[in-house]
Amino acid sequence: MKLDTKLIHGGVFGDEHTGAVSVPIYQVSTYKQKRAGEHAGYEYSRTDNPTRAALEQLIAELENGEAGLAFASGMAAISAVLSCFNQGDHLVVGDDVYGGTYRVIAKVFQRLGIRATFVDTSDFRQVEAAILPETRAIYMETPSNPLLKVSDIRKIAQLAKAHGLLLIVDNTFMTPYWQNPLDLGADIVVHSATKYLGGHSDVVAGLVVTGKKVLGEELHFLQNSIGGILGPQDSWLLMRGIKTLGLRMKQHEQNARQIAKWLEEQKEVKVVYYPGLITHPGHETARSQARGFGGIISFDVGSEKLADQVLEKTCYFTLAESLGAVESLISVPARMTHASIPAERRAELGITDGLIRISVGVEDVEDLIMDLEQALR
Repeated sequence: MKLDTKLIHGGVFGDEHTGAVSVPIYQVSTYKQKRAGEHAGYEYSRTDNPTRAALEQLIAELENGEAGLAFASGMAAISAVLSCFNQGDHLVVGDDVYGGTYRVIAKVFQRLGIRATFVDTSDFRQVEAAILPETRAIYMETPSNPLLKVSDIRKIAQLAKAHGLLLIVDNTFMTPYWQNPLDLGADIVVHSATKYLGGHSDVVAGLVVTGKKVLGEELHFLQNSIGGILGPQDSWLLMRGIKTLGLRMKQHEQNARQIAKWLEEQKEVKVVYYPGLITHPGHETARSQARGFGGIISFDVGSEKLADQVLEKTCYFTLAESLGAVESLISVPARMTHASIPAERRAELGITDGLIRISVGVEDVEDLIMDLEQALR
């Protein structure tokens, strides 16, 4: 089954009881049992729900995995994965990750005795040097957020395997439409499904997929025990969004490529971060492991003043948190998505006050370029 077909016909298609072509929303908390302990596959919706199960099967198939799990947010998904580790364990983590990921590792899980070293995972030597005897996993985003660094999944997967470590990849920016980390050697894939998978700014959700049965069972245990599950209504919305993922991702990327090339030519723009540009240092690696480059662009205009002007003057780019929706969004990571990272650390990474991140939507690209041009001027 080709990917565009799998988006429509993958997982559970329709309802065999009624012939409905859409999976029903099972808005139910508990299920009648024939006898004590004898049920028809479902006993309590925190543990399993038919609508959520359909979504979980779908994302597992899209990521070519063994087990999928749906959570109430991307952070709930990430937190469940991090809960696999024990006090005294050490993680190697990408230094350019979503601010919420940094926050939960540095300010929550480190309090529980799980230590982390943050390194540039696009530099293989830094990853290798950070591995300690107590290291248990490598966690990375590729492309990263917000500087869009590209890490070599195959190479780091081989390193992880050689040291007996898990490789966890956040695939939010690429989605399974462009990139499948499990196929490249990763053990766990996480998604903020709020973004491209939902695609319409109307649902908050997180997804996890693993290619290993034992890991899937452990993650389901944690999902059920901690309880941060996705409800049936949001599960249904997410499945509806996924049906148009292919159409949307193609348009996102087509628009982003044109805008990135245009931004490179503007004198007000100091640097453009987009893996689809041949000038991007990770361009060839991205080409080797993904089928596309996505719809996120970051660019630096050199000052907070000009960044604020762009935010104020754009008409079709909505100033908002999040990304991956049909409408174009714009933000300043230093004061929004990555404000939880200390200022001195942001400065070290290159997340300046003049750095702007745009999530390119599916509007007409000429309108989007015109909008950016008048805002810059």
